[in-house]
Amino acid sequence: MEAIRAQNNVSPTEVISTRIGVMTYLAPKSSLASAAAIGELRDAVDACIVKREVQVVINLSSVEYLNSEALEMLLEMHTQLVRLGGWLKLAQVNNLAREIFYITAIDEVISIIDMTLDNNDKFKKVERNTARRKLGLILVERDLVSQKKLDEVISLQHKSGKRLGHILVEQEIVSEHDMMTVLAEHLAMPSVNLRAGLYDPEIVSILDKEIATRLGVIPIFRINDKLLVATSDPQALHAFNEIEEHTGLRVTPVLALEAQIIKSLNEVASNNPLTSDLIFDVEGDFEVVETNVTSDQITIDELAAGSPIINMVNSIIQRAINDRASDIHIEPSRNKTLIRFRIDGLLYEAMSVKPELHPAVISRLKVMANLDISERRLPQDGRIQVYTHGHEVDLRFSSLPGLHGEKIVLRVLDKNQSILDVNKLGMSVANLALYLKMLKRTHGLILVTGPTGSGKTTSLYAALNHINSIEKNIVTIEDPVEYQMEIINQNEVKGNVGLTFATILKHVLRQDPDIVMVGEIREQETAEIAVQAALTGHLVLSTLHTNDSVGAVTRMIDMGIEPYLLSSALVGVLAQRLIRTICPSCKTSFIAPPEMIERYGWEESKQIRLARGRGCPECYDSGYKGRASIHEVLEVDQDLQKLIMANPSRDVLSDYISRRDIKTLYDDGLLHVHDGDTTIEEISRVINN
Repeated sequence: MEAIRAQNNVSPTEVISTRIGVMTYLAPKSSLASAAAIGELRDAVDACIVKREVQVVINLSSVEYLNSEALEMLLEMHTQLVRLGGWLKLAQVNNLAREIFYITAIDEVISIIDMTLDNNDKFKKVERNTARRKLGLILVERDLVSQKKLDEVISLQHKSGKRLGHILVEQEIVSEHDMMTVLAEHLAMPSVNLRAGLYDPEIVSILDKEIATRLGVIPIFRINDKLLVATSDPQALHAFNEIEEHTGLRVTPVLALEAQIIKSLNEVASNNPLTSDLIFDVEGDFEVVETNVTSDQITIDELAAGSPIINMVNSIIQRAINDRASDIHIEPSRNKTLIRFRIDGLLYEAMSVKPELHPAVISRLKVMANLDISERRLPQDGRIQVYTHGHEVDLRFSSLPGLHGEKIVLRVLDKNQSILDVNKLGMSVANLALYLKMLKRTHGLILVTGPTGSGKTTSLYAALNHINSIEKNIVTIEDPVEYQMEIINQNEVKGNVGLTFATILKHVLRQDPDIVMVGEIREQETAEIAVQAALTGHLVLSTLHTNDSVGAVTRMIDMGIEPYLLSSALVGVLAQRLIRTICPSCKTSFIAPPEMIERYGWEESKQIRLARGRGCPECYDSGYKGRASIHEVLEVDQDLQKLIMANPSRDVLSDYISRRDIKTLYDDGLLHVHDGDTTIEEISRVINN
């Protein structure tokens, strides 16, 4: 899925064209809500026709919104291709676009791939042009009212002259929403959960607001000479006649709740600054989990039910989770606020927001994180919890005041994506055996090294999960606690009250621990206490920011740890990196040239088939999707202990690794290249060789 660009600020990007067999796949890279974006897609289809490519599939995975002009264009292109003996189909349609195609009946004209409805869909399709079924019969079948109660209401209807549905809603026997869905089935007419994105603001203004309010309607889309109008009273023929007189268009009614109609009219009239490229479907199970003492949960309703800013923030978060983003960056500038997602280690532009919306977005996030919304001069840190797709996701909030406003970074900690099994860390058989051997030790210091975002914490959690048992007292010191684990005593660093790594570690050692995990060794005091703990019968696991395994030895000595103490305490070092793996959707293979086989020492007698990604909408055109880890394991034996005691230089330690034929990070990376998991370019980028 490609980055979404704000139509008002950034010109739309090109349409990706891919030829597969007799079919041509076109993938627009932005919402179809501007003349420029629509024109690009039209030109792409015209180019296909010129080349006699008349079987076209349009991939809408990056299209969050379509306006009336785009809908008309799709129908026009379909007609043109059919006349030439071909066809037009749509694929990867999101829920919002799916509902637009349904209410406009475009799904009856253009085939839509992957449109199978499931139990999570937010709207119920009603078969059009079917024989009407009695309203009372449908109500009884759905168990919304008993036959006895229905007979009573029908008797009341004869006396009062009111409509049956009006009486049921008025007496609160049936909810307004349930009555709308029943009425839709009764009239064989589509109903819509009206919200931003399900109406075209330009078409809404085709009818004066005073007239629309008086008639209780809102125009939502125009398809050629047909005007779709949302109404809560589909039998108000006089209203439709008046609309046709004002607009000169044929009215096609769509059912909607009266409150939603009024709300939508007010939003358009107030010039709501939300742009169409910010409209997403928030899944029905998405909730914000309050972090106060009562642990109440506030359910986030669908877009029609809440503030546009709340809906936009919820949509950004859920999209980041769906796209497997590890971080969300919200960065203000003079002309726009840029929102970027870090996916597989690299930042991609997701969308941009008008600058006047930035303060409201920041305030909403601060409310979710229980922070002071009035404090804009100082950095703030907090935590947000959301519940989506059946599991909780933690977000670490960090704000930093800048020239154009506060920049926000949200670290996404998705427990569903975490790997807490050492056997699933992607280690080679030899490296895994060494790592497990080190974890069997009852005392000593095990260090995991690598830059920020290289998966060090995941490896530590997997190690703790492996050695965790009821017989062991395991204590962790973290900043912050990222994943909560059973039977483990987890403690969080709080620098504002003096609870540093060193302070907590001193007190932890009085708690009779068997195993201590220190989130990171940052300074001399923590390093000294960790080494002393390792020497006094505790197994200590921690992380360091170094480039490789030998760097951990020199860094600890540079921190002031005596070499003779380090040589006795250190059990081993695990260095690691995360590499991007080739996207399975666009993966291609090729035969490695002889010079490459010779350069990397592969077996020359065999043909070696390597792989690369062409780039597709599924992987942001990068050719990579997902990540794997590469490792370098350095076990401290007697020879290395003697070497450490002599306070060796980095060159001496590197020579030791070379003589012992220890597999380096680069060597491990080449194995992944050989197996077709990644590319030489990716390994070189990560290792900086």
